[in-house]
Amino acid sequence: MIKETLFGLLIPFIGTFLGSSMVFFMQNKMTDKIEKFLLGLSSGVMIAASFFSLIVPSIEMAEKQNIAAWIPPSIGIGVGFILFIIIEIIIKNLNKDIKGNIPKKKNKIFLMILAITLHNIPEGMAVGVIFSGVILKDPTISLLSAFSLSLGIAIQNIPEGAIISLPLKANGKTRFKSFLFGSLSGIVEPIGGLITLILANTMIKILPYLLSFAAGAMLFVVIDEIIPEAKNGDSSFISTIASAIGFILMMILDIALG
Repeated sequence: MIKETLFGLLIPFIGTFLGSSMVFFMQNKMTDKIEKFLLGLSSGVMIAASFFSLIVPSIEMAEKQNIAAWIPPSIGIGVGFILFIIIEIIIKNLNKDIKGNIPKKKNKIFLMILAITLHNIPEGMAVGVIFSGVILKDPTISLLSAFSLSLGIAIQNIPEGAIISLPLKANGKTRFKSFLFGSLSGIVEPIGGLITLILANTMIKILPYLLSFAAGAMLFVVIDEIIPEAKNGDSSFISTIASAIGFILMMILDIALG
């Protein structure tokens, strides 16, 4: 079980790693259609993962603990949204100099890396939480459903790795340095998952809240960042179709394997 769990924690990072490696095979930027497809796929995967892999187990665990089933999801999702609203406000303030001017392109890229890295933390925690449930033998969570969540996050991490590495290359960094920075943005996921896993025994009673918190954080990223970016410009229908594909694929993974 230890080997399977450690591998499960690493799967999302592998997604970031693969996405960052696109810098070795593509020109300075992805085509608009490919980017929109990957962003749409990411949004569908994250929405399905939030519901089937996080919110539903949260409700079932709450019922087992004789807590009103709606309380943990409501609190967890709410806190997840509030935290990321605060993070976004901080990032927007950092995105201005003393005179309130828009920063140079290099600063924008740095802030994008920071934003993606920050939102990778609760994703890693989500994987850690669900594998904690497996280790603690919670009947509402299976090893296969934990792997399906981990795989779903890895899929949506692929475009994120590329979105970091490709602009860095276009801005003058070497392909290797661009790949390295893109990959490192995802290293917080296995670290966050491992810390959550270590504290699992002391967090059994708050697991329903943590699951929902992770779902709230993921939903905020989808609504606030991924969907607006995917719908911007022409060919936005591509992202809409990809969203449906991503949702269906993740739903099948979770229901069939869970």
